[in-house]
This record gives sequence, C-alpha cells and structure tokens, in this order.
Amino acid sequence: MHFLSAARSRLVTREGLRVEKDAPLSLYTRFGLGGSASYLVDASSEDSLREAVQHITAEELPFVVIGGGSNLVVADAGYQGVVLRYTAKEVSLSGACVTADAGANLQKLVDFTIDHGLAGIHTMTGIPGWVGGAIYGNAGAYGRSTHESIESVRFFDGAEFGEFSNQQCGFRYRHSRFKDDKSHIILSSRWALTPGDAEALRKQAAEILAVRNAKYPPEMKCAGSIFKNLLFAELPPSAQKEVDPKVVREGKVPSAYFLERVAAKGMRNGDIHVADYHANLIYNVGNGTARQVREIVDELKARVRDRFCFEVEEEVQYVGF
Repeated sequence: MHFLSAARSRLVTREGLRVEKDAPLSLYTRFGLGGSASYLVDASSEDSLREAVQHITAEELPFVVIGGGSNLVVADAGYQGVVLRYTAKEVSLSGACVTADAGANLQKLVDFTIDHGLAGIHTMTGIPGWVGGAIYGNAGAYGRSTHESIESVRFFDGAEFGEFSNQQCGFRYRHSRFKDDKSHIILSSRWALTPGDAEALRKQAAEILAVRNAKYPPEMKCAGSIFKNLLFAELPPSAQKEVDPKVVREGKVPSAYFLERVAAKGMRNGDIHVADYHANLIYNVGNGTARQVREIVDELKARVRDRFCFEVEEEVQYVGF
C-alpha cells in the first residue's frame, strides 16, 4: 500500500508527526496481540493532526483513530490502512478546572488532580489508557464516571475544529456520541472538579489502586473487564428474578454475576484464559491470538443469551475485523 503517495515524504518530515510503516499493533495495545497496521501515524499537535487527516482522506485510505490501546482487540491480520493517534499530552490548571489533552495518560490526569486537591476523578486511579479513550467510552470506577466531571470536549471532525458541551457529548453508561460518530476526533477536554483535601484523596486513591492491581495486575495482558455491566431496569423480567438484590449497585448488575452462572471462570482457548477468580476478566498468558479472544467472547455471549435471554455487550473495541 502506498501511503499518501507523494504526500508521504512531506508527512514524515512534518513537525509534530511520526509515521511508522508496518507497525506491530501488539506493541501498542495492552492485550499484546494482533497484527500490524500498514501505517501508524502519531500527531502531537492540532495542526499536524489536521494535515494528516487531510492527506489520508485525499488518498481515500481507510483509517481508524485509537488512543492508548488499553481497551482494544486488534485482528490477527492487523489493519490494512492507517492507524492514527493524537498524542498531545499536556495537563493544566485554571482555578478548579483542569484542561487535559486527549493523549495524556489518564493516570497522569488523576494524579494531577489529587496533587492539586481536586476531587471528582480520584476514584479512577489505576484505569489504564489515555484521556481521550476515557471520554470516548465514558470510563469510570467506584461510583464515578467521566461524564460527571466533564465540562466540555474539543474535537476535530475532519474539516473543522469544534467544541461540545457535556450535554452535547451524549454520555450514557460506558458510551458517548464519539462512539456513534467516529469522524469526531477528541483533542482535549475541560474538567470541572471540586476542592478537596489532597492527602485524603491520595489515601482513598491508594486504597482503590491496591484493589485494582490485585484484580488486574499491571503486567497482565488484558483489557480489564471484557463486558459492560448491566442496567438492572433493562434486563428481561426473567433475568431480574434471578438477581440477588445485594449485587445491584447504583442500578447496575455486574456482568460477572451472570458469567459465573454459565461457568465462565477458568475457561481457556490456547493462551487466552478467563481468570479463575473473576468471570469478566479475559487475559493473554503469552501468545494468544485475537481469534481466540473472539471465540471465547462469542461463546460467553451465547451461553448468557441461551440461559438468561439477553445479550452481554463488550466494553472492548475491535480493530481490523
């Protein structure tokens, strides 16, 4: 595949752009599997991103935008096109509002807010990935989600730069309008937070991180929970009757509750395993493949569907399938 024909030579020397040919995406995703992208393009400024998108679209090449790769399953055949990342990563403070570029590590943002005595996203400590991905998937943990603190999101739609208010972002549980319309590339965000005691926030965050690291060790090749939790009110009545009220929190039922009942724990398909201590954790013990991941995911979805008459939905995103 020719990348941007004559324009490629300009892009590879363009300030703010990095172009890698035949980029092994297993190195850029936490699952550590999948094939290569024809090209990986990193843009570290708004101007360089705009130029990259304009050249890619002018050449009519397929492209996909990713973030930190913590929630991706890449096909074994890779991606025949351009994988684009916006890598600007500045985090800054103005009063009780924090501005963060999409390419900033989410943990950097969380630590920054704690250091400045700002509460609101300290419970998201330990969630891997970048800020842009957290907004895209409305990430959250321990009773807090991204949408509760977001004030606005700046984006590029392929032609113009713009900004959405919180309401315009279309947030709902583990979802945003950016999932529905992938032409809108997240650039930065403003977070409205609440003053708090830095030491108290740091202590709570440390306790949460210890629990998270025990469940999802940092060195584990996984994407965290593979399936979204369920909204109790949206379950079919027959499934609602089987739910122990004690497991319902903030109107949600853990997917693991149902997965345990279809014998998910300990399942194996080559080097892709379901944890024997957590039914919603699928991980790669070494040389697992994307095909093996999909086979386990499809099997678990079928078991839940056959037993409880509803679909569990993945949190992970797929590239190249």
